Amino acid sequence: MADLSIQPLADELRSARSAKPCVLVIFGATGDLTRRKLVPSLMGLSKDGLLPSTFSVVGFARRPWTNASFREVLAEGVEQFGRSETAAHFAEHQDAFVYHQSDFSDPKGYESLKQRLEEIDLTRGTNGNRIFYLATPPSAYSPILSNLAAAGLSTEQDGSFARVIVEKPFGHDLSTAAALNHEVNTAFPEQQVFRIDHYLGKETVQNILALRFANGIFEPLWNEKFVDSVQITVAESIGVGSRGAYFEESGVIRDMIQNHLMQVLTLVAMEPPAAMTADAVRDEKVKVLKAIRSFDPDEVERATVRAQYAGGSFAGEDVKGYRQEDGVADDSITETYAAVRLQIDNWRWARTPFFLRSAKRMPRRATEVAIQFKKPPHALFDADKATTPNMLLLRIQPDEGVAMRFGAKVPGPDVRIRDVRMDFRYGTAFGSETADAYERLLLDSILGDNTLFARADEVAEAWRIVDSIIQGWRHSARPPLGYTAGTWGPPEADALLGEGRSWRRP
Repeated sequence: MADLSIQPLADELRSARSAKPCVLVIFGATGDLTRRKLVPSLMGLSKDGLLPSTFSVVGFARRPWTNASFREVLAEGVEQFGRSETAAHFAEHQDAFVYHQSDFSDPKGYESLKQRLEEIDLTRGTNGNRIFYLATPPSAYSPILSNLAAAGLSTEQDGSFARVIVEKPFGHDLSTAAALNHEVNTAFPEQQVFRIDHYLGKETVQNILALRFANGIFEPLWNEKFVDSVQITVAESIGVGSRGAYFEESGVIRDMIQNHLMQVLTLVAMEPPAAMTADAVRDEKVKVLKAIRSFDPDEVERATVRAQYAGGSFAGEDVKGYRQEDGVADDSITETYAAVRLQIDNWRWARTPFFLRSAKRMPRRATEVAIQFKKPPHALFDADKATTPNMLLLRIQPDEGVAMRFGAKVPGPDVRIRDVRMDFRYGTAFGSETADAYERLLLDSILGDNTLFARADEVAEAWRIVDSIIQGWRHSARPPLGYTAGTWGPPEADALLGEGRSWRRP
């Protein structure tokens, strides 16, 4: 007789992640984000049976498109950027995607949107559940938020939900982030706000918590007694390209370190949460950021390195230097490379430095966390003096996985120690196509799970730290250093690590 006891458990697990019918309204729906990421991710979720059949999407933008032209653009995007078989899936469900033309600042457009959403509630059974995705430049946030509130679309009624997803950047500095948070929370209470950082949707980033708290072998070593240092690297092989004007205003510290790297840092350094709930996890992340002191201006010079890439030969081609890129000033001092040494002033990490590094025009694209352990207190084998310290490597992209480096005896009569590596790769271990980060985050927003989204106080604390670095750079008489495109940055960055350490070269 077949054992049916497993089936109720499987049903329970699936029902725990079942999404309620709802409408996703995408503001700025004619932009690249919708075509390249959002709709292909939605189709991936739908293909896997994680969205209700009545799920609907309304594209809100200014261009004079029709439903047909909107769907045509989305179909091309799913074909080009979606997972396997999702293009055919979109063709079956394209009637769920409709287009709504309006200017972001026109109140009438929101009144007609409200009517349209009420019609969708009746025809598709979405029960008044709405998610508003701000896939627009930050300058459009204010009119969108105020008009949503004025039209009553941000208010939850009769058991329905109303949520807003806000894309980064979350402000330009601490004061603008505070102003943005005030605007967002004026329209939507904090529990209805989802500040999205796609790095937190990546499988290996999520696996940091699983690695630490689902295994008994790592957490006892996860402290200053055993960990010498931690390096978090986001390296990009590309230059700024067509984003020169934007990058001039942000630099790599605003573009990458304030959000992506700080988020990864909090997951690596946080204390175990009381439960895997949104507030419990985010409370611990905020505690990490609060334990990092703001920098005095004279400290910034010693604790950071900034640089710009110069032209050179890369992948067999001559490439421009940063100042020769379109939209970049000839005398620009904007950094394309930044390395920062942070100290977390708490019991767990008191003497363990954290090094954050991000740059353009590196030899290759790679995102990783390298946890370097301390050497044994006594060199028992003469040969082990030449070995490198043990390291746990978390590869976030590409080749997602986890590797560990340790010393082992080389076969033979003599005792010779050599570094070896154990390697776990997601693709080969699980044999399935890895979902895009936006799939997980979109699903969580539909389910109302804020765990992987930044909270207002989390954003503010990260800006506090970064603002103090930027202020120190402004007061410094030293311009950014230089490094040749296709190299791992300026040699001066090595001194930041201290004796006995070196930057990893992914």
